Amino acid sequence: MPSPREASAALAETRGVRAPRLQNTRGTVRVAAGSRVDAGSRVAKLRAMKVTYYLEVLSSWCHWVEPVWKELNVRYAGRAEFEWKIALMNPGDFPVSQAQCDWFYRRSGGTVMRAPYMLNSGWFEAARQGVYHAPNLVAEAAKDFGFTGDEIRLAIAHAALREGVKTGDMAVAVKVAATAGRIDAKKLRRAAESAEVLARVQASTAEFFSHQINQRPSFILTDAIGDKAVFSGLVRLDPLLATIDAMLADTAAYAAHRAHHGGPPVK
Repeated sequence: MPSPREASAALAETRGVRAPRLQNTRGTVRVAAGSRVDAGSRVAKLRAMKVTYYLEVLSSWCHWVEPVWKELNVRYAGRAEFEWKIALMNPGDFPVSQAQCDWFYRRSGGTVMRAPYMLNSGWFEAARQGVYHAPNLVAEAAKDFGFTGDEIRLAIAHAALREGVKTGDMAVAVKVAATAGRIDAKKLRRAAESAEVLARVQASTAEFFSHQINQRPSFILTDAIGDKAVFSGLVRLDPLLATIDAMLADTAAYAAHRAHHGGPPVK
C-alpha cells in the first residue's frame, strides 16, 4: 500500500499538473479586459456574470472568507451565477505539526481577522503527511445527492476547524456529511471513493492551477463581454464588491448600446 505522500503524488500525476508551493505573500489580483466580446451573436444573449470560488475544505483562509461568499450570494442573487470548486492543496502546503498549525491560526484568526475565537488544530494528523483528500472528496460527492450548495462542505469544515474532528479519515468525513445532509452513509462513501468524483476533483484542481494561482481561497469573476478578474488569497469583501459592480455596469452598458444601435457592422 502506498504511503500518503505517494498517494498524493500519484493523484498529482494523474492531473498532469505540477502544483506550485504556496508562497508567503497573499493577495493576488489580476484583471483582464483586453478581448471584450463584441460580436452580435455573442452579445445578443448576455450570460449572467459568474463567480467561481476555489477552495480546500480544511483551509483556514477559506473558513474566514465564508461570510464574504455568503454576502456575495445574497447581494447578487439573480444577477450572477455562483459556483464553488475544489482545489486540492499539496501535502507540503499543510502544517508539519500541530504547534505549527496553531501558530498559523493565531496569525490568520487573531492578528489578521481579529476573530473572537481560535480555530481548532485537533484535525491534524502527522501520520497523514499532509494528505487530506477525504473531506474534499466527500464534499464533492454530496453534489450527486442534490447538495450543490454550501451546507455539506461547511459541516465538514466546522467539524474539523472548530471542533477538531479528524475529518482526514474517510469514514469520519462521511459520517459528518451524512449526518448533516441525512444522506445514506454507505452510498455517500461509495460515491466519494468513485472514479467519477475523483476525476471531478482532479479536473477542478487542474483548472485552478491553469489560472496561474496557488492560494485558497481564490475567486474568478467573468462576465458576458469577455472581462475576467482574478482574486487569489484575498478575504475582504470590498474589492470583490467594487469589481463585480464595475463588471455588471459595463455589461449593462453594452446591452444598452446594442438596444439603441444594434450590432456592429459586418464590415
